[in-house]
Amino acid sequence: MTRHGSGLDDETLGFVLDTLKRVTERRLGKATRLALDDSEEFPIDLVKEMLGPEIGLHLLFLPEDVGGLGGGARDLFRVSEEMARVDLGVATAFLAIALGIDPILVGGTDTQRAHWLGRIAEEGWIVAYGVTEPAVGSDVATIGTVAEPIRNGCGDVTGYKLSGTKQFITNGGVARLYTILARAPGGPSFFVVERDRSGVSVGAPEHKHGIRASNTTQVILDGVEVPADHLLGLEEGHGLEQAKQVFGYTRLMVAGFGVGAGEEALSRTIEYGHDRLQFGEPLYAKQGFTHKLIVPHAVRLEAARAYCEEVAARLDGGEVGLQAEGSVAKYFATEAGNAAADAALQGHGGYGYTREYEVEKIRRDVRITTIYEGTSEIQQSIIGTHRWRAVVRTKGGFYREPAAELRSLGPGGEAASWAAEALADLILAAHAMRLPREQWALFEIARLVAEVETASALVRKADAAAPPVRELLEPCAQLHAAGAAREVAVTGQRLARARDSFDAAAATELCGRLDLSRALAFGAGELDEMDRVAAALAK
Repeated sequence: MTRHGSGLDDETLGFVLDTLKRVTERRLGKATRLALDDSEEFPIDLVKEMLGPEIGLHLLFLPEDVGGLGGGARDLFRVSEEMARVDLGVATAFLAIALGIDPILVGGTDTQRAHWLGRIAEEGWIVAYGVTEPAVGSDVATIGTVAEPIRNGCGDVTGYKLSGTKQFITNGGVARLYTILARAPGGPSFFVVERDRSGVSVGAPEHKHGIRASNTTQVILDGVEVPADHLLGLEEGHGLEQAKQVFGYTRLMVAGFGVGAGEEALSRTIEYGHDRLQFGEPLYAKQGFTHKLIVPHAVRLEAARAYCEEVAARLDGGEVGLQAEGSVAKYFATEAGNAAADAALQGHGGYGYTREYEVEKIRRDVRITTIYEGTSEIQQSIIGTHRWRAVVRTKGGFYREPAAELRSLGPGGEAASWAAEALADLILAAHAMRLPREQWALFEIARLVAEVETASALVRKADAAAPPVRELLEPCAQLHAAGAAREVAVTGQRLARARDSFDAAAATELCGRLDLSRALAFGAGELDEMDRVAAALAK
């Protein structure tokens, strides 16, 4: 079963976003956000209202055949982005609902989907996703929670007894329903578990650095008995496969959080920069403010958005197996959001360190996005491994073919094309030198992959853009593509010489192909492009 169809039309998505904006303006004003953050209180009444019949935000996550709206990847990204601009803690509650629904959606039988998803749609249940354990994070194959079959007198399996502890479960203390990954005799499997089952209990809420309005607890399963039809798919051993099927969507949602939170932090800083006078003129008139704290982060957030939009379009077009693309989206967007929020705090000076201006809260909140739904390091491992194999398998064609198209596009096209070709050369040479066996080197290759692929996406978006958006996107594309080319050349030469034991002749040959002077030439006019971005953002 696929995650979604092609998604909502523009008018319906606009209506959803407008409704979301009206509700959050009414119920999540600044005073409320700060109070929830201070008290670490989960806004149960607000969340229930948003799940109620008048709003039904959860219906976005559900297919039409069970009463949902059939939202697609684009819709999930846009709603995630807008929610993150308001409060990432509340947004996280809805991410957890989507996560909790996904195992049912992709792994359930038709009967299971109709029953559970239908009830979630009609009754607005809060759902939680139970995978992480105290000693198990991203290595979900090693889960310790056990599902022991219960057999009748004839030896038939009539149910399962679940025992174990789940850790850091968002909505853990407020959920009506859990989807729990447990180890059955046939392998890891997902089970549906109701909150009111005997043996289900929750721990005390975690005291967190950020997203303090979200509810995060342990979920403890002490011999919880469920009927056999609570095994999703009615066949053991498909849990890991089911989890992987949804990563493209859920990681795109978290990428939306990174973009939304980062953009909100920057927009507040731009406004502050216009109002705050220093040495007789607004801060925004000074390059030390705009060109250090605003422009570089705006460029990366635009690149993140362009890449996420491309991935969403591919998912909504029916493509499958986009695990690496989901990882690139999450990795790049959340790191960009974190950096933007940090710069926003700096841009506010002493005021940024106070609660009143909220950028310190955004900074604390967005920090989690590089951790949950797979850490940045896990994403780098996935990206590096997938792209290494793809480039070697295609003898470089994976990047050389799109590079030819990029060369004919507008600002940034030539730089992005060169960067893609150079990245193919680097990965092939690194393979011959057995460099990807070094985890640090694999992670650096993953970082370069994210730089090049997001640059390529931004070049394509800028080339197709119309005024006035083009005024911002064209200089952003040129800056990001030139930066990607520079990063590939510099990092590639570092990698080639990273160990004394590497073949000196091969390292010298690679360094010659990664022409640093050529890469640096793409940065000609960099200050002019930064001026253009700053001017466009000021409008």
